[in-house]
Amino acid sequence: MDGKLTREYAASMLPKRSSNTHKGDFGKVLLIAGNINYSGAAVLTARSAVRGGAGLVYLSVPRTIYTIASVGCLEAITIRREDGFYETLQKCDVCAVGPGLGISEDSKETVLALLKTSQIPLIIDADGLSVIADNLKMLDAAACPIVLTPHEGEFARLAPSLAESTGVKKETRASLFAKAHKCTVILKGSGTVIAYPDGQILTNTSGNPGMAKGGSGDALTGLVAALAGQIPLKEAVALAVFAHSYAADILTERMSELSITAHDIIEAYGEAFFRLNGVDS
Repeated sequence: MDGKLTREYAASMLPKRSSNTHKGDFGKVLLIAGNINYSGAAVLTARSAVRGGAGLVYLSVPRTIYTIASVGCLEAITIRREDGFYETLQKCDVCAVGPGLGISEDSKETVLALLKTSQIPLIIDADGLSVIADNLKMLDAAACPIVLTPHEGEFARLAPSLAESTGVKKETRASLFAKAHKCTVILKGSGTVIAYPDGQILTNTSGNPGMAKGGSGDALTGLVAALAGQIPLKEAVALAVFAHSYAADILTERMSELSITAHDIIEAYGEAFFRLNGVDS
């Protein structure tokens, strides 16, 4: 399906749960995020993955913010990045990397090592995209499915010739990159565009300006990762993009756009999924 990402389309992709299940049935997610200056990004990403229904969430952070991250998301299993995360990677179904990661040499090595070795889908955001921009050949050589989640500024660094300033339609720019590099692109902003490597393009129909706050992108990354552990990756991306923005729309029924925060959006996921399930039509 090319075209609009609507409520009805998103609802058709909701994960189904039988009564005879356990946490291992709903995806094991590894999140590699945060540094001494950006502990909040790691916590928001983890909280989002938990609220998105992931069965188990592992959060890899530096020793310097281990305690903050552990307390910030009680449901996640927090691990010290210095102790390594490759053993955890081997038992997970999806990995997200980048929110608050920083641009140190260690961060760069982490992202490149994941591109080289990961056999599970990688969701790459924020500082992880900065590494990708300088290493497109590594992106092309990766053996695993990859989802990139840039806003326009990050996309301009990934593909200067396809920047917003060129005047080329957003859908076209995202699709050209996705097909050329065989990855999925979530080009964020008003009317977020999802471009798949097979050429399919979806334009989101939910969301509002209240989402233009720090942490909103971290929350989306966590939600994509959570859903990718439960349903096929292509569907997970679409459902995450719609539900994340739909949650923000629901919030405008009881608060001003001015006051919406990333934390508010995450807390509204439950109601968003509730309504998508047809309980409130």
